[in-house]
Amino acid sequence: MFVMFLARNERVRHSEGMTSTTAPTGAPAAGSTMSTKAIWLTLIVILIADALDLIDATITNVAAPSIVRDIGGGEALVKWLGASYALALGSLLVLGGRIGDRFGQRRTFLIGMTGFVAASALAGLAPGPAVLVTARLIQGAFGALLIPQGMAIMTRTFPRETLTKAFGAFGPMLAIFGVGGPILAGFLIDANLFGLGWRPVFLINVLVGGLGLLLAVKTLPHVAPDPTTRIDWTAAALLSGTMLTLLYGLIEGSSAGWTIVPVSCIAAALVLFTAFTHRQRTSASPLIKPSLLRNRGFASGLVLGLLVFAAFNGLTYVISLFFQYGLHYTPTHTSLSLLPLTIGIIIGSGTCMALIAKLGRVLVLAGLLVTALGAGLFLAAVNHYGLHTNGWLLASITLVIGIGAGICFGSIFDTALGDIDHDEAGAASGSLSAVQQLAAGVGSAVVTTVYFHTLGGGQAHAMITSLVTVLGLCLLCLAAVPLLPKRAADLEHH
Repeated sequence: MFVMFLARNERVRHSEGMTSTTAPTGAPAAGSTMSTKAIWLTLIVILIADALDLIDATITNVAAPSIVRDIGGGEALVKWLGASYALALGSLLVLGGRIGDRFGQRRTFLIGMTGFVAASALAGLAPGPAVLVTARLIQGAFGALLIPQGMAIMTRTFPRETLTKAFGAFGPMLAIFGVGGPILAGFLIDANLFGLGWRPVFLINVLVGGLGLLLAVKTLPHVAPDPTTRIDWTAAALLSGTMLTLLYGLIEGSSAGWTIVPVSCIAAALVLFTAFTHRQRTSASPLIKPSLLRNRGFASGLVLGLLVFAAFNGLTYVISLFFQYGLHYTPTHTSLSLLPLTIGIIIGSGTCMALIAKLGRVLVLAGLLVTALGAGLFLAAVNHYGLHTNGWLLASITLVIGIGAGICFGSIFDTALGDIDHDEAGAASGSLSAVQQLAAGVGSAVVTTVYFHTLGGGQAHAMITSLVTVLGLCLLCLAAVPLLPKRAADLEHH
């Protein structure tokens, strides 16, 4: 649920590392003449964009039960609400960065923000599940245009000394956004503003995003586009088609039965993925450089990241569902009960930053073990107490899960980049960010499928089965840790 916060925080750290020793490519001379006011207004605009993304990546975890009660859609809508946004964002994220380079970051940012606000309005006014899921897909697509531009604008226009201060402001602000998303969703739903129920969790984007858009038009600096940037539209379309048909097949099959439609979708996904891998090998501008995939440490980190982020996103989603469906918490109570998870992630991430240079992949192992310990404790508590599990006990256990996840997430990025050459660091970091987003969509769909599929045995049984699934994924991850580079990337040289 809070993987987006870690993804964004890690992207900030790597952007800072990659600009600490070398000038930003193509940085205009005018960048150093920006006034202090213009610099900080630009930073505020970029933070608003990141806030919109982080909040929208987390609000549906808390809002899903209320949405389904109002407009229907059942378990399929619960799965699609988070997955659709994450998959559209992840499959188009690298493409969004290339579009910004080709056509200009300012123009792409403004288009992304406009589309995101419009899609949010559509989501908030959606009359039924189909329109809402479509709106979430559109949000993710425009988010992929919006999010990559902020860092590019900053690194190409901010003076060096100001850039360091700006990056320093991101960590605390992202933490606030990561915590604030679920809490805001809970409060808005329970407040039932103007009798709108869950709809303000999306409509608030129209207000905040609209103000951000007006500010962006006035303050964002112009950055010269690079017409020579090559964009592989075919590869992007194949990857997006692969993920959407695969997820549709899995969700439709697990929800309505394995008829010809879901089976055909999964078959189509395999065909599309085969075409995508062929395109990657033959394209002049592949989305992921073949040399990166030939690097054993990076490829292992990519697979490990996919499993870890999928497992954690799925786990946090079903914890939220268990709190509301099983323990009958209100949305506000649920969001507050998930606070220890976020606090744990922040603690774990901070610990990781202090130890990653010394411990490398050992820290990934430690994070996985602590996360598995927390999942095991949660399983033991639910197995023993059932639906009468004490809230304070669950809060302490989710804190442990969060600490382990924070350590693990923060270390996978740096460790996977340990053997990457300097000129490939940016592409590698972008690929890892995209995988995180894709894993968020796949994980939330797969683990919630397990949860709903086992509800026949009761809420406690469904939660236990989901936890066993997550523990199984953790075991798979442990097997991949020895394949990672021993040492983490040195950000001073990446």
